[in-house]
Amino acid sequence: MSQSLARALQLLGALEAGPRSLDDLAGIAEVHKTTVLRLLRTLEADRFVVHDEQHRYRLGSRVFELANAALAQRDVRQAARPHLERLNADTGQTVHLATREGSEVVYVDKIDAPQGVRMYSRIGLRAPIHCTAVGKVLAADLPTRQRDELLAGLDYLRFTPNTITTPAALADELDRVTADDWAQDHEEHEAFINCVGVPVRDGSGRVVAALSVSVPTLSLDHDGVLALLPRVRAAGSAVSSELGWAAAGA
Repeated sequence: MSQSLARALQLLGALEAGPRSLDDLAGIAEVHKTTVLRLLRTLEADRFVVHDEQHRYRLGSRVFELANAALAQRDVRQAARPHLERLNADTGQTVHLATREGSEVVYVDKIDAPQGVRMYSRIGLRAPIHCTAVGKVLAADLPTRQRDELLAGLDYLRFTPNTITTPAALADELDRVTADDWAQDHEEHEAFINCVGVPVRDGSGRVVAALSVSVPTLSLDHDGVLALLPRVRAAGSAVSSELGWAAAGA
């Protein structure tokens, strides 16, 4: 790496903490102010830095453009995979990663439980929104108008006695999901299967996927599945962090 490039990167790194003066930056780089000023002018010409009336420098719009492009190029499945593997090993249960396509969800990744009953789900399979934990998580994040349109157009097929079958009931359920930031499928899609799901967010905070653990009642009862929620939340947060999301207070 050239010395000039290394110093320019050092200056950008220093500005991560906030605006700094020319003197501050010269001290950090341990070079004369004229050298730093020359580098800053080059960076400013390409919008990597800007300076204010007090000649304090801060990161420019080009840095944010590149950051957003990098996050957009990061595949959610690739980012999630190691965390899914860890959650699968930690819980011993089946884990899913899903995204929404229209009025359904699509499983984009799955790791089966190492032992016990195998789920019928598979990568690429579509599933209904109204009776799956991942579906509820994804629908709950939609803007109000879009959510209302989605709920009005669903078929609400009944799969089990616990399936939600009306737009009003699903709207109430999604309000709870929004408030709690997680969802469950309490034997709603398949009898004797319970699931808990959490959101995966990108750098903007938008929910781009949902992560879940699914467990047959033969392996664990409903309360036992709910007890897994902290570990599922931790996995969802870890994937979200990979995608650039920083929760409030983090």
